Amino acid sequence: MVYSKKNNHAQVKTWNWGIVAPGHIAQKFSIGLAENFQAKRYAVASRELQKAKDFAKKFGFAKAYGSYEELIHDPEVDIIYVASPNHMHFEHTIAALQAGKHVLCEKPFALNSHEVTIMTALAHRKNLFLMEALWTRFIPSYLKTVEWIKSGVIGEPKQLTANFGFVAKYDPQSRLFNPEFGGGSLADIGIYPAFLALTLFGYPEKILATSTIAPSGVDMSTEAICQHKDGVISKLICTFAENLETEALITGTKGSLRMHRSFHMPCALTLTRESGDVETIPANPNENGYQYEALEVMRCLDNGQKESDQWPLLKSAELLRFLEAIKASALEHAANART
Repeated sequence: MVYSKKNNHAQVKTWNWGIVAPGHIAQKFSIGLAENFQAKRYAVASRELQKAKDFAKKFGFAKAYGSYEELIHDPEVDIIYVASPNHMHFEHTIAALQAGKHVLCEKPFALNSHEVTIMTALAHRKNLFLMEALWTRFIPSYLKTVEWIKSGVIGEPKQLTANFGFVAKYDPQSRLFNPEFGGGSLADIGIYPAFLALTLFGYPEKILATSTIAPSGVDMSTEAICQHKDGVISKLICTFAENLETEALITGTKGSLRMHRSFHMPCALTLTRESGDVETIPANPNENGYQYEALEVMRCLDNGQKESDQWPLLKSAELLRFLEAIKASALEHAANART
C-alpha cells in the first residue's frame, strides 16, 4: 500500500486491489471501485491473458495477468476481490488467504456452510480480513430501509414480501443451471430476498418451501414462507422462469415501505404512513452502488479490523444456513408429495 492525500488533508492509505476473474460482475465492481479515492485499481487476472489485458485497459488497472496464481502472489496486491463463478469461490478465497491477501469474495460466499467455516478459520489464523461481497448490505437505500423500520415509522413490522425473477434460457452447462457450478435460482438470486428477511427480522423459527426443479437437477424456482420472532412472516420468491417485479414490500401496523425495482440495488423507496401520507426517495440513476462494499473493506482495514462489524462472517454463515434450510424444506415437501 502507499499513502495519498485527499484535498490536501491528512494522509490516508491507498489500497492496491486485485481482481480474480474479469467477468460481468467484476466490471460493475471496477466501476464502483473507481469512486473510492483510497482504492487503486492495481491488477486483474484471467486464465486468458488477452482478456485480462482488455479488461485492464478498459477499467484502468495497472497490471494484467494470464493466471490467477500470478496475481495472488504479487507482493504489491493488498486486497483480492474474488469474482469467479460460484463453485470456485472457496478455492480462490483459500488460495488468496494462504498467500497473505485480504479478501472480498462475491456472493454466495461458498457452496455450503462447511466451506464458510474453513474459510473463516483460515482468515482468523492468518489474521487477514475476509468478507462476503453482499453489496446490498451497504447501499444507501437498504440502510434507509433499516433506519425507517427501527424508527417505528411503520409501527410493528408484520410481513415482508420479496421476489426476484427473470427468464433465463435453459442451458444445462451454464452457471445458472449446472449443479457443479453451484447453479439454481435460490443460490444465485434467492440469496437477496433471504438476505432481507434475515437481516430485517432474524433467523426464522419455521420455514415452509417448495421448488420447481430444472432438468439438470437445480431449482428453476423456489418459494418460501418463513415465520420469524414476534410472528413476522416473510414470503420469498426466486425464479428463472418468469419476469417478476424484483421488489420488496414491508408492511406494519402503522404503514408500509416499498423497495422498488430492483430492491437489491440502489433503488427508489416509498414510505406510506398510516395517515395516508406518502414519502418517496428516488433512486440515483448515476449511482453504481458497488463502491460501498469496497469502502467498507478499506474502512475496516484502516481501523485494524479483520472482519466487518456491519456484515460479519457469522452473518454470512447464517445466511448460507438459511438458504440450506429453505432447500431442505423444499426437498422435504417434494418427498411428502410423492408419498
